[in-house]
Amino acid sequence: MIIGVPKEVKDHETRVALTPAGAKELKAAGHSVLIEQHAGELSAFSDDDYQAAGAEIVGEAGHVWAHADMVVKVKEPVEKEYVHFRPGLTLFTYLHLAPLPALTEKLMERQVTGIAYETITDSLGTLPLLTPMSEVAGRLSVQVGAAYLEKSNGGRGLLLGGIPGVPPADVCIIGGGIVGTNAAKIALGMGAKVTIVDRNLHRLRELDDIFGGRVFTLASNLHNVTEAVRAADLVIGGVLIPGAAAPKIVTAEMVRGMKRGAVMVDVAIDQGGCFETARPTTHSDPSYEVDGVVHYCVTNMPASVPNTSTLGLTNATFPYVQRLAQGVKAALLADSGLAEGVNTHEGVLCCEPVAVSQGKQWKPIHSLLQ
Repeated sequence: MIIGVPKEVKDHETRVALTPAGAKELKAAGHSVLIEQHAGELSAFSDDDYQAAGAEIVGEAGHVWAHADMVVKVKEPVEKEYVHFRPGLTLFTYLHLAPLPALTEKLMERQVTGIAYETITDSLGTLPLLTPMSEVAGRLSVQVGAAYLEKSNGGRGLLLGGIPGVPPADVCIIGGGIVGTNAAKIALGMGAKVTIVDRNLHRLRELDDIFGGRVFTLASNLHNVTEAVRAADLVIGGVLIPGAAAPKIVTAEMVRGMKRGAVMVDVAIDQGGCFETARPTTHSDPSYEVDGVVHYCVTNMPASVPNTSTLGLTNATFPYVQRLAQGVKAALLADSGLAEGVNTHEGVLCCEPVAVSQGKQWKPIHSLLQ
């Protein structure tokens, strides 16, 4: 198979979908690897590194898209990349289609097999390709939030951990999953007061054990969320419904009741966001204010630490790349969890949460493969 890796073009997207080590293994297995010039440079992988691994460096993204049997990316294609879609192409990347009907339509129209990292499951029912970037984003969310609490960045002028005689900032984390757990680790490490809100009582008990009672846990309901957000200096949104649009947990009315200069970081923004006042932002223009509350809603947060993020992501994705390179249909039939990642195939939408979010018809991938 010919595997192609174009350079990411989303605003300040600095990650790359394949490392030189991965290229070397694919080459050793008899595959060809096309890497767009400078694709790995911002993740600290040079063209020379890829060439030494046996990959071919090409000067234009169009050449990669046109000649590859499977294109491996990090982020969902942006509009200027839609022109490269064609029947028979397999696209393996984060897609986050629920809030992107135009991309969904174009993948179906061009009959691309779109396999989304974020909907692949493993034998435990977890999301193995979403986990590493959720870990990065969760940890980053606190660092970012702490920076935006500084007065020069529009915040209240708080030091997250306080000092002796001065209380620390109050951090409210919405969602106790991978993002929330990693955010709590960093917030606690920086000395903040941390509250985690989740609707799953079993998960709240687990978190109480994990953190030895050092975090406050709250069952999610309208009253508790309202009060927790009102008291918070920093609110982090980490709610996930696999493949579907994120529910709006924090309403505009709740935001109006928050402290002036408080900060909100919506890690769920690439699935539409879990704050009603959230809208996607970029690394070039990352924040804005609503009712005096600073919002940070960058859709590709891990791109700010690309070396760590690329290594963490490819540790998880590369075994799937290897399987797909041996034959896409065979790989999907052999692994039902990998098949769950198929969002579009031969003009058909195959992901139920995306279909529900967009009001479209869908069919299970298994019925199409058989």
